[in-house]
Amino acid sequence: MSPTPKNLILNLLLAADRAPLIAADAVNSCALFGIRENSVRVALVRLTTSGLIESAGRGAYRLGPQAAGLAEELAHWRSSEARVCEWTGAWVMVSTGNLGRSDRSALRERQRALSLLGFKELNATLYVRPDNLQGHADGVRERLYKLGLEADAPVFIATALPPALEARAQTLWQGADLTKAYVQTRHKLEAWLAHAHDLEPEVAARECYLLGNEAIRQLVFDPLLPEPLVDVAERRAFTNAVIAFDEAGHQIWRNLWPTTSTPTPATPT
Repeated sequence: MSPTPKNLILNLLLAADRAPLIAADAVNSCALFGIRENSVRVALVRLTTSGLIESAGRGAYRLGPQAAGLAEELAHWRSSEARVCEWTGAWVMVSTGNLGRSDRSALRERQRALSLLGFKELNATLYVRPDNLQGHADGVRERLYKLGLEADAPVFIATALPPALEARAQTLWQGADLTKAYVQTRHKLEAWLAHAHDLEPEVAARECYLLGNEAIRQLVFDPLLPEPLVDVAERRAFTNAVIAFDEAGHQIWRNLWPTTSTPTPATPT
């Protein structure tokens, strides 16, 4: 599926590592996907109005204040495995029972924050994930609040769940499917790289964006579960394959447009 101009622009900026994005580069990149210049200009205006981007000089843009928390979280996708620690069987819980339900924007931000950190709904008012992330409850709480979870949502550690809840918690992520997806995506990326040299430069740039964006999004939203809930070795192999693919993609885009970063860090919506 072709990207929207909004997501492509944001991905270009996320990949630029704080360097400004020139409007002409945004237009050229979007043109690869059949996006017209006028649509790019409209997207730039709307993103500026929303605070997701801001002016960085004449005809240049950088990420704005509304994107700061998300950009900080996405910047760590390559080192995601470093955020994992040993699991002792405890769970991190988030209670949403005291939070509002009528503000759709707040609901979207809340759900995105919980999804990015791998939480699943245990019941109507509790979200859960294994306590295997560095920093435990304190670190998870800080990240969730930066991503938009309301600051009055309790985040805490739970142990010795009742047997029925414990059994339910361990099946929420469908670990076998996650492991299967690691293997399938890794093979897809490796197969594409093996034949990338046969493609025309524009085709290679377009295809590596689409494949890379999908793979990075899979990695960004990966819950980073411990053994035995998933095969950790397969996840690490998948992560290494995505990093290698991203590096190759950057080179493909540099060869095509030396001033433009590869727009592959997937923007969660």
